Amino acid sequence: MSENEKPQLTHHAMLIPWGQFAQCLGLTEQISAIPIKQKTVEHSPQAKILEFLVANLAGLGHLKEISLAAHPLDQDNVVAQAWGQTSWADYSGVSRTLASLTSQETENILSVLASISQPFIDKEAILALRQEGRLILDGDLSGRPVSDTSHTYPEVAFGHMDDQVHLGYQAALVSLQSPTYGRLWLSVTQHPGDTVSCTEAEPMIRRSEAILGLHPTRRVDMLRKRLEVLTGCQSSLQEALEKAKESLEVARHSLEDVIQQVIQWEQYVQETERIYQEQQRLVRPHSKLAQNRTRLVCYQKRQKRREALVSQAERRLKRQQNEWQTWQNEMDLLRQRLDQFEQDNRTNTTPIQAIFRLDAGFGTVENMALLIEMGYEVYSKPHGNWLTGRLIYWVNEQSQWERVGQNAEMIAWPAMKLPDFPYKLDIALERFHAGEKVRLGGLIHFGQDPVTANLTTWFECYNQRQTIEAGNKEEKQVFELHHLKVRSRSGILLQEHFVAFAANFVRWATLWLLEDCANAPEGWLDPAHLHLKEQVKVGAQSLAWVSWFEQGCLLRFEDHSVFAGRSLKVKKQWSFQLALPFAKSCFFS
Repeated sequence: MSENEKPQLTHHAMLIPWGQFAQCLGLTEQISAIPIKQKTVEHSPQAKILEFLVANLAGLGHLKEISLAAHPLDQDNVVAQAWGQTSWADYSGVSRTLASLTSQETENILSVLASISQPFIDKEAILALRQEGRLILDGDLSGRPVSDTSHTYPEVAFGHMDDQVHLGYQAALVSLQSPTYGRLWLSVTQHPGDTVSCTEAEPMIRRSEAILGLHPTRRVDMLRKRLEVLTGCQSSLQEALEKAKESLEVARHSLEDVIQQVIQWEQYVQETERIYQEQQRLVRPHSKLAQNRTRLVCYQKRQKRREALVSQAERRLKRQQNEWQTWQNEMDLLRQRLDQFEQDNRTNTTPIQAIFRLDAGFGTVENMALLIEMGYEVYSKPHGNWLTGRLIYWVNEQSQWERVGQNAEMIAWPAMKLPDFPYKLDIALERFHAGEKVRLGGLIHFGQDPVTANLTTWFECYNQRQTIEAGNKEEKQVFELHHLKVRSRSGILLQEHFVAFAANFVRWATLWLLEDCANAPEGWLDPAHLHLKEQVKVGAQSLAWVSWFEQGCLLRFEDHSVFAGRSLKVKKQWSFQLALPFAKSCFFS
């Protein structure tokens, strides 16, 4: 358009610069190029997919708000123009398109999001390694409840969500602590609602490594020693198994003997009873028939006792067989892991240091050992009653508690060797005072940080994983992820990924706007501490005048807007220094 054309009014101000930024990144072009086998009447299926992304960026709570809100998005052609479209479709058309997507088409859309995200992730990973010398990752499992009485959501299940049991989904999430943006979502994977955290640690970390293209040196020496210890248990387990087999064999022979005696004495009793009946003799207390009956009862009782011994021996054998099978399975798993980790180390030209922080749901023995062997420094809490119960017994009246927060105290034990864990752990017990009540909890750590020397730092470092909790809250309250906008499998999956992408996208766009928008509202242009909720919930619903130019536009908030007098100069171009492939191998220079 020419510079002489009149400004146009939009009711969705921030969607204008975000649309221009999407075109800078090639997002609109790449989505438009995805082959989707659906017919085009007025709007292409690709345009409807893009519209669904914009609806999530606008923080709409329900899909129908595209058409039925006070200021419908599908009536705002200025926003459509900013996103490279002539107009938007009705929400019903968006819903039908989402419902008709094939799994391959959905994967193609997610691949576009991944390709757009990758340069930003690479650059932030390299920057974090240069500044801090390591990456900090946080993992979580977040519930997505739906109506408990619904029968129309695919692949849902009942599970724990927000401290209650609800019908819905679980999302396994990993975030990267970013020097520039504060937090970036690395990966999100949706599961049925009955999925539990302890099963997701390994898949989450492997997905994160695949996205980053980086991982620590595997601790194969520690894994070999673990295998050696397990190998040393083989003879004792075999001996116990053989003894259990022998005991069962002896018990069965003994039972067979007494069964024969019972049969024999049953025949004696029957024969004696026949003779007594024929001779019409009375059965006296010390008669032969009475003695035979007494002897039979004795052998019958002995049979029951020996049957009980056989059952006991069978249970003992079953227990030993299970222990032997568990040992074999663990040996096979660890041997395969060792082979894989040795291969990982041979091909890892750029090993890094990384911290992985997880809550107690992930803190099982198996998960903690795996993460340690994978080379990570681990901050977590013990799962269930694995550890906290015994820590309470370690504390006595002479124990010195250290205050680490306003109502929190800690006591710690460095490099503790536990009988049920293969490696030494730094362990701490937390004590929280809430009025007259006292709550206790455990902390575990493995790595180079001397956490037990400064408990306050340990306490603060672990609790910095609240950044991912804040991210969950942001997804649900800002981008309305607690409302699933559609009920098709493809639509639900896209919404999950679109929201994570939108949270990253707004942060990237903030840095882009920073170059030319000094008159933006206060706090909007700090990508590490941006007012994201204000931008989405207020800015994306505000009135503004848009003047189009050859290489972008000027957005001026309308006089009745809460941002009256503010303006954003938007260029449809951006100089972004990509993280080139060789940079990953020389980030330390």
